Amino acid sequence: MPASEAPIRETPRGLPTLHAFFAPGGILAQSPLPYEYRPGQLEMAKAVERALEEKRHLIVEAGTGTGKTLAYLLPALRMGRRVIISTGTKALQDQLFFRDIPFLESLLGELQVCYMKGRANYLCRHKLTTLTQHPILSGLEEIDQFHQISQWEKTTETGDRAELAGIPEASALWSKLDARSEACLGTTCPDYQRCFITEMRRKAQESDIIIVNHHLFFADLAVRQQAGGAPDAGVLPEAAAVIFDEAHELEEVASSYFGISVSNVRFEDLARDLEAMLKKGDAYTNTLNTAILVSSQQLRDRARLFFSQLPMAQDGRQDGRQPFDAREEFLETQGDLYLSVKHTLVRLEAELEQVRGVDEAPGLRKRVNNLRTELEFLLESNSGNMVYWLERRSHGGLHKQSRTTFLQATPIDVSGLLDAQLFQNFPTVVLTSATLTVQGSFEHIRRRLGLEDARELVVPSHFRYDKQALLYLPPEMPDPRAPNFPEAAARCIRRVLEITHGRAFCLFTSYTQMRDLYERLVSVLDYPILLHGTAPRNALLQQFRETPNAVLFGTASFWQGVDVQGEALSCVIVDRLPFAVPNDPVVAARMKFIEESGGKPFFEYQVPAAVITLKQGFGRLIRSLEDRGVLVLLDPRIRQKSYGQAFLESLPPYRVTGTITDVQAFFE
Repeated sequence: MPASEAPIRETPRGLPTLHAFFAPGGILAQSPLPYEYRPGQLEMAKAVERALEEKRHLIVEAGTGTGKTLAYLLPALRMGRRVIISTGTKALQDQLFFRDIPFLESLLGELQVCYMKGRANYLCRHKLTTLTQHPILSGLEEIDQFHQISQWEKTTETGDRAELAGIPEASALWSKLDARSEACLGTTCPDYQRCFITEMRRKAQESDIIIVNHHLFFADLAVRQQAGGAPDAGVLPEAAAVIFDEAHELEEVASSYFGISVSNVRFEDLARDLEAMLKKGDAYTNTLNTAILVSSQQLRDRARLFFSQLPMAQDGRQDGRQPFDAREEFLETQGDLYLSVKHTLVRLEAELEQVRGVDEAPGLRKRVNNLRTELEFLLESNSGNMVYWLERRSHGGLHKQSRTTFLQATPIDVSGLLDAQLFQNFPTVVLTSATLTVQGSFEHIRRRLGLEDARELVVPSHFRYDKQALLYLPPEMPDPRAPNFPEAAARCIRRVLEITHGRAFCLFTSYTQMRDLYERLVSVLDYPILLHGTAPRNALLQQFRETPNAVLFGTASFWQGVDVQGEALSCVIVDRLPFAVPNDPVVAARMKFIEESGGKPFFEYQVPAAVITLKQGFGRLIRSLEDRGVLVLLDPRIRQKSYGQAFLESLPPYRVTGTITDVQAFFE
């Protein structure tokens, strides 16, 4: 994928200049869309084109409503070399490919654009053939899903599971049939020419623009890093530039993929797939068959015991994230158990080496090797730039519950990794988002991402925030850490919602706080309340749009990437300044690193990160020139503490009030 000399492609004929497209009376003005000339949009397009031409990095904060998508799409198309566009969410990825690109094609003619997802989204035809010949299915539900997939495979052109409306998100059968790389046979596969991944790569090689999401981009980058830069290691082709939309998410996504994670579920899945292979035939001796079966069963049993012995949280929590600082002590007490898991993996790898004529064996041997080396790293390495931690998550209902345990290592500082793997490998990297600056400066995002040499541009929003929005800061709220805060918050939320007649998002920084306020208000509010976690996010959003006067209580995933235009959303209430939890193992390690480097972690890390998150949350309210509404922050620290100024100076120019009658007047 990274390539400073990506092949020159012929620029599509008839592409207009930026001025001819964006200027008053230009092509965009003559389109069916409502048009208003936005100087900032043209300024951003020129900056992107200049960065692409001069092989420079660029960072752009483009406020909501500036039209930043078209401002980077047209320069990318005009470049004449392949460009990857990476989005923070699949929703934006879909919007680009299914809405923005067709709109551009209606004005400019056919464009060579490709849409790529991670390999697990695509069907593996070879696995389907194998399962057809040796059906190993569990229950009527899997049999029904298998028949659906078999019929769909005959007609689908993409193999993308998104086309399968009848297959649930958590389908166990799909995980046996998807095209993830650890079980891929590559060019030796009998279905290689018909493979959906092969076809996706062909389309990508013929495209000027490739639209991906951050997770796929960094997964691909990590695979190439582990493979020593081998050209066929990833799925993304060579490109001359990358444009990251929603770039404020890069640090967290990159940290995830440059880290290491091993879970009990990976061991269970490996044992299941080993036993499935053994049921297929007799391409190897009965002795070897028996040996692999015994090793597989031992691996399952020993891994279960190993994960059950990992330390629990000191506060007694069953779920959540906790540091794993005491690895040496764990090895002293449970070293024999760890070694038994490791030796079982070594033995399995040797046994699989002897298997001949079985398609799955090489992929399974690779998975065994990966698990062993990753487990060794997590228990035995002492990297100074890694934080080691555990996470437990419960699944299922009251009567049937399971728990996944993750043993993880995450980079404390990804700036050096991003510099080496990203910024030095691509001549042009463009970072853009509506929320990248803190008090007008890019210093925080530059430092966190290791972006030293880049041009900067701030494009103000096209919206009239002083007219369209009012920020209400209730004057007599207690500190959010005080015991009487929930009661005061409930009173204030109820009063505001009576004025707005519902039509609001209430955004919280924790599930506990959200549920507490929900319980206090659900019986006293006259408006329908939708609660995060009771249904999939998209279903809740659709219900919110369709339900008059609805109120949605949400946490993290509703703070960004959500677009509700019109009167349905006329108020956004935020419970407190969204500081990262200081005892989270990754946050704590990063703060300690900054402190040991002579910095001030609260002001250099926690405050800037919280500013960007608050800007994202408040950004849900005004999504068009016609939107109007009130923002409410219940946290008095924004006015009482010295750091509150950093928040106020970073927000758009909202009109600010501490008087509830101003809120009433705004809606009257």
